[in-house]
Amino acid sequence: MEKLSIGKMAALNQVSVQTLRLYDQMGILAPIEVNQETGYRYYDIKQSGQLDMIRYMKASGMTLKEIRQVFENRDYALLNDVLNRRMEEIDRKIEAMILQKKAVKRMIDSYDRYLKSPRDGILTLEYIGERKLYPQRTEQNFYELGLEAYENMLKDLKKEMKAHDVSEFYYYNAGTTIARDDFIQGRCVSDQIFVFVDQDCTSRYLQAVPAGMFACIYCDDFDKEAGYIRELHQFIRKNQMEVTGDYICEVLTELPIIQSRKREMFLRLQVPVRVEGSVMTGKL
Repeated sequence: MEKLSIGKMAALNQVSVQTLRLYDQMGILAPIEVNQETGYRYYDIKQSGQLDMIRYMKASGMTLKEIRQVFENRDYALLNDVLNRRMEEIDRKIEAMILQKKAVKRMIDSYDRYLKSPRDGILTLEYIGERKLYPQRTEQNFYELGLEAYENMLKDLKKEMKAHDVSEFYYYNAGTTIARDDFIQGRCVSDQIFVFVDQDCTSRYLQAVPAGMFACIYCDDFDKEAGYIRELHQFIRKNQMEVTGDYICEVLTELPIIQSRKREMFLRLQVPVRVEGSVMTGKL
């Protein structure tokens, strides 16, 4: 049997000398001989099999402590239990990463829409596909109280989302609604805040926004919303449209470059409508 120095054993197995020393200290791979005078460690080439197993177990996510426990107990049931726990942990991480990827995609889409959207104050008639939203009723009318109330509503919304197992990754681009009858009567009364969620979100607390035509106006400041709602009214009446659902204030994107102490947002104010005949679009 050829005795291999620690350096040669490390080189043959493409690991560092420090790694072999650590494995020795932890009792998971001891050298076959240690020179008492020099302290030199020597290994047998056949120990490469155990070293490969250690590296494979590490690659599966096992800790060195868990590996040592398996080796010390020679317990395959313990090994299987450790690996099953690791599999569950990996599944949780994958799920979290999938949600994180969706959040990144939502932000990319959001800024892409912002860059390609009409300018502030432009009126349009648009077809928008079916969407899902997670709503929360509020006891206060945001339009009477302003942005401070909106910020408090957002915090309550986030708590409710967590309580109902709706991922916080959807907590982006929150909006508000006005009931159809209130909008028609020109009343700015909002008792609901919401976030849009992906189509594959399955919470039982979701509501659907049907696909259809929407009269829209783009807005770069919440303070302009009330005035733009009046412009939507005029646009709808002028073009003889019928309001078929609730008004939606959708935050297309939140802008990271803050020029004031309030949120910088770009909004798409929209109302579902039924259209008869030709429709003009543009700023009134």
